[in-house]
Amino acid sequence: MAFKEQVQDALNKVRPSLQADGGDVELVDAVEEDGLVTVRLQGACAGCPMSQMTLKMGIEKVLKQAVPGVERVESV
Repeated sequence: MAFKEQVQDALNKVRPSLQADGGDVELVDAVEEDGLVTVRLQGACAGCPMSQMTLKMGIEKVLKQAVPGVERVESV
């Protein structure tokens, strides 16, 4: 399975908890060469003051565990 597909599968596992709080996450890009995953937080997550913590402690943590090669996750 391609790197981007692995990242999307992992995001799909995180998505229900974000949706339960009125938010969501969209994969913008995943570049295997530098381990960078770019996402866009949506809905309630987009304007939430806790969004950086959600991004780093939630989404990034899950992706690093699920997909070898993920180094960091950034939001656009």
